[in-house]
Amino acid sequence: MDGDAIAAVEHVFRQEKGRVLAGLMRRFGDLGLAEDVLQEACRKALEWWPRTGIPDHPAAWLSAVARNAGLDHVRRAGRSVSDAEAALSGLPAAVMEETQPIEDDRLRLLFICCHPALAPEAQVALALRTLCGLSTVEIACAFGVAEAALSQRVLRAKRKIAEAGIRFELPARQDWPQRLAQVQHVIYLVFSEGYCASGGDSLLRADLCAEALRLARLLDGLLPDQPEVQGLLALLLLQASRGPARLSPEGQLLTLEEQDRRLWHGELIAEGLGVLQQALAARAPGPYQLQAAIAALHAKAPTACRTDWRQVHLLYGVLLRHKPEPLVLLNAVIACAMAFGTEHGLAWLARLEALPGLANSHYLHAARADLLRRQGDRAGALAAYAQAASLAANAVERQYLLRRHGEMRLPLV
Repeated sequence: MDGDAIAAVEHVFRQEKGRVLAGLMRRFGDLGLAEDVLQEACRKALEWWPRTGIPDHPAAWLSAVARNAGLDHVRRAGRSVSDAEAALSGLPAAVMEETQPIEDDRLRLLFICCHPALAPEAQVALALRTLCGLSTVEIACAFGVAEAALSQRVLRAKRKIAEAGIRFELPARQDWPQRLAQVQHVIYLVFSEGYCASGGDSLLRADLCAEALRLARLLDGLLPDQPEVQGLLALLLLQASRGPARLSPEGQLLTLEEQDRRLWHGELIAEGLGVLQQALAARAPGPYQLQAAIAALHAKAPTACRTDWRQVHLLYGVLLRHKPEPLVLLNAVIACAMAFGTEHGLAWLARLEALPGLANSHYLHAARADLLRRQGDRAGALAAYAQAASLAANAVERQYLLRRHGEMRLPLV
């Protein structure tokens, strides 16, 4: 089989799966059918493209072939094509008019995946897997669970949908708020995976960052003047602004301290700060606004050493009331160390090792290594860098830790 055709299908499936699948689900209202016909289209692509050449718009080709396969399935089920086209969404015309403001297929279907009949963790896993194109491994890392457990979670969600007869119907507008938190969570996780990939050879996945930012903008347009929606958008804008400076020309990871801030995207920073200011004016701070406020302090600092770490530490303290999660606590400890001294941070890190979510996290050991380096404990830093590198799944992060380890081994001058 032609290697170019295989690579093209894999690329389209990876990059465009969410968009194509979302369109198919909107048309047929059936997750199982949408996935089956998309797989069939991919099989045909592998059969035809080596002979006919790769089409100019491969995603559109896959979408058309899958759609035709779906309509064939409808015919075999005894329904006319006109009836199928009229009921593609499974909704009466009046409901379609009511929910029409959700124009984008993927954003519409994020709301659909976050059906209240499904467990919250299943909603997010299903949305990430089916609509956003993340692999089971990537989602498992995002959730901090085993890959097998995550697979079972997705399978149970699909089984629940089939057994309960849950249709992929757009919720009425009054039902949007109860699904909003999960929709935001999915967008945030997609961006996080793109900003710092959980595994593989690349640190950044620009496609995921761009998709998450696009969805966040759409969500803000759909629900204007919602402080937490604005907070999410501001957070992604401010984080994305650092993208050009996060890797060296050789592809090495650069920390905030090492980055050339002249490479930060000024327009994204200005937009993010403006959106954040609008959100905070409502005086209803939530976790996304607080994280955006922390990102804003970094964005406004002219140099790393002039970061207002005391204010960062204060904001993390407030954030912990909303998100008492291990990684948030770890970042709070790092902020404490930067604001009040490394000895404070190291004392807290010793306590964090008892937390299940951090005991085997390379982030914890990397934080310890950095604090020990700043404190001048060369032997301790070497051991911590080595342990962190052994736990890092992403190759770029692992190389960064090994580089730091190598620098610590150099003779002092």
